[in-house]
Amino acid sequence: MERHYGLDWLRIGAFALLILYHIGMVFVPWGYHAKTAQPLAWVAIPMLAVNSWRLLLLFVVSGYASRALLVRGPATGHFAVNRTWRLIIPLLFGVIVVVPLQPWVELITQHGYTHDFGYFLLHDYFSFRVVNGLALPTWQHLWFVAYLWIYTMVLAVLVAAMGQRSLQRGFDRLFGGWLVWLLPAAWLVLVSAWLFPGIGPSNDLVGDSVSHVQYLPAFLFGFALAGSTPALATMRRLWPWALAIGIACYGIVAATELRWPNSSMPTWPWGILFASARAVQGWSMIVALIGFADSHLNRDLPWRRVLTEAVFPFYIIHQTIIVGVEGALLPFGLPRLVEFGVLVVTTLVGCWLFYAIGREIGWLRPLIGLRPFPQTKET
Repeated sequence: MERHYGLDWLRIGAFALLILYHIGMVFVPWGYHAKTAQPLAWVAIPMLAVNSWRLLLLFVVSGYASRALLVRGPATGHFAVNRTWRLIIPLLFGVIVVVPLQPWVELITQHGYTHDFGYFLLHDYFSFRVVNGLALPTWQHLWFVAYLWIYTMVLAVLVAAMGQRSLQRGFDRLFGGWLVWLLPAAWLVLVSAWLFPGIGPSNDLVGDSVSHVQYLPAFLFGFALAGSTPALATMRRLWPWALAIGIACYGIVAATELRWPNSSMPTWPWGILFASARAVQGWSMIVALIGFADSHLNRDLPWRRVLTEAVFPFYIIHQTIIVGVEGALLPFGLPRLVEFGVLVVTTLVGCWLFYAIGREIGWLRPLIGLRPFPQTKET
């Protein structure tokens, strides 16, 4: 497979947007690990512009990248081992080293916890029990890595079971036209509005059915899309229409949020309308973004390689920086705009330092999601 630079740029952009989204979570009246003293209701409106598709897009792009990795590798078993090494090692490192600051800040700022961080690490974080309402230890934002590994193993089993057979022709026939837009959107409407109405993700793996029935199909779709010229061509052709529908559905979502803020809307019919519009918005934006990336962004630029490598370390560390900095800022009562500016600057600088330092240390590279240094043969 030729490398699709447009999908690389989408992955970079999606992770950058995720970081900004998590900074926004500090200021919106939704639950989060660190909150500003007085959240702002209107912040939910721009947040809802990306809320429905940001994670779906990451799983689609991850599935696409998995196809490229599988094609380049010598065997399915090697692919499974490689992905396990690249995902589980950073996940364990993150849970043990990176994440603990987050639940401690949440406990002391929202749950009345009175012990210092050292006591928390020694006595509570690794206790495997519920402390003031929080189950510890936890993977926090790194649930994405765990889910991605599970889905990758499912993919490896399916590929091994299929052998020389392939479902690619069936995928091309089914999704080579308008159904590439309509069918996934209909599935997401069914999930959000009818199968799991009003139920959000829990990120606890076992009881998170509403996430799995969305993210696993999205991941497998991305894998099949990587080998489907007809589906990509359709997305390239339809992206302006998908963008227009996505924006229109966002208008419905935003108007509903303004009328009934913070999920206070009645169940029928406005709750169904909200969930349906949000689902159609989500998939329409994914079709639009992939189609636009395929037609306008499929080119390499000097910074692409560095940014492609940096996004995983950025993802591992970013939320700990956000939560830790916000926890430190709370006692000062800063104006929200100043608070936001400090969070943006410190998060970007902290992420870059984490990546820039970690990439130069051989033993640290696998822990932050980077490939080991290539081995050089002695002469």
